[in-house]
Amino acid sequence: MGLIVGVDEAGRGCIIGPMVIGLAAIEQSGEHSLRKIGVRDSKKLSPQKRQELFPQVRKLCKTTHIEISAQELTLLMDKYSLNEIEAIKIAEEINAADYPKGTLIYIDSPDNIPTNFTKRIEKYLKSHHKIISQNKADDLHLIVGAASIVAKVTRDGRIEEIKKEIGFDFNSGYTSDPQTMEFVRRHLADAKLGKYLRHKWRTIGNLMQKRLADFEEKERGEK
Repeated sequence: MGLIVGVDEAGRGCIIGPMVIGLAAIEQSGEHSLRKIGVRDSKKLSPQKRQELFPQVRKLCKTTHIEISAQELTLLMDKYSLNEIEAIKIAEEINAADYPKGTLIYIDSPDNIPTNFTKRIEKYLKSHHKIISQNKADDLHLIVGAASIVAKVTRDGRIEEIKKEIGFDFNSGYTSDPQTMEFVRRHLADAKLGKYLRHKWRTIGNLMQKRLADFEEKERGEK
């Protein structure tokens, strides 16, 4: 049997806040216990159910997470693609966890060609492990579903902290969320928000250009 590990992320496509990568490890013989408590892909669970399962997952599994702030993502994206950043961070956490050699690690791949993502990770590993990257791995493996709950609940908690700090409810923080995007458009110049924005996102660049064009048009109108 042996140890199996699941890896998944939350917040990859956000314009506000961190990306969080969750990891969960369990003996393969105990994976059935995750099914018994109702673990599945976090996107298919209600926020209340995720909150309910989170402490149970932490009790059954050895869990950890990586939080990559918007500021760090902005800096790293000067040099790396988002896929490469995610691969580096996953490898760093696997190295730090010191899993037994040959541990089976299932990863929800952000790459449409999952084997390419496996190769990215393997470049940075210090020990040999069996890495299996798959699209929709959080649907295919309970242990990845557990990791997705860790990532999602952790990120959601951080988003709520950011809302309290800046004093506004911007909803989910995703670019696909109209409430989030309206908030960003209105508060783009707000310093309190700035450190939580992912400035390398094309969406931000487009908003900045539009803001500059609107300012220049206003200046011409006042002359």
